[in-house]
Amino acid sequence: MSAALLVIDMQVGLFHGPEKPHDGARVLANIRHLINLARQQHVPVYAARHTGPQGSPIAAGSPFWQILPELELRADADHLFDKSRPNAFHGTGLAQQLKAAGIEDLYLVGMKTQYCIDATCRAAADLGFKPVLVADAHTCMDTPVLPAKAIIEHHNATLGGAFARLINSADASF
Repeated sequence: MSAALLVIDMQVGLFHGPEKPHDGARVLANIRHLINLARQQHVPVYAARHTGPQGSPIAAGSPFWQILPELELRADADHLFDKSRPNAFHGTGLAQQLKAAGIEDLYLVGMKTQYCIDATCRAAADLGFKPVLVADAHTCMDTPVLPAKAIIEHHNATLGGAFARLINSADASF
């Protein structure tokens, strides 16, 4: 096995919060498809959960902190871990776990494009993994400066090639 799927910050408070993610239903459906495909092909699924400071909406244990139930992740089979920085490798032991499992190709999906997807994709390449950014399976919200669609397109163009192989969820094959 040389591939793994990394689902980043698909949490209740981020996905169902006051600001709605761009094309959320389609992105969620694509991620669910990839999780099912990974399971069919016996590819491990890792899921990062961003943990905010005490008192924040995504503080550990809060309802908004929880992983989306719609993903149907399984505690007995999937690898759920907490992070407190945009880079999912920072202080988590993720790199060591992936290397111990012989993972080379790391498929990245989730939220938010300009923060945790970007930071983790770049870090994965720096750590010697082969990141695969699933172009239609990550999202974010509009900002005062740019609409989410432009942010996503920009990051696909920027990260694709230089830091990651870019694919669409329909073309994924672990």
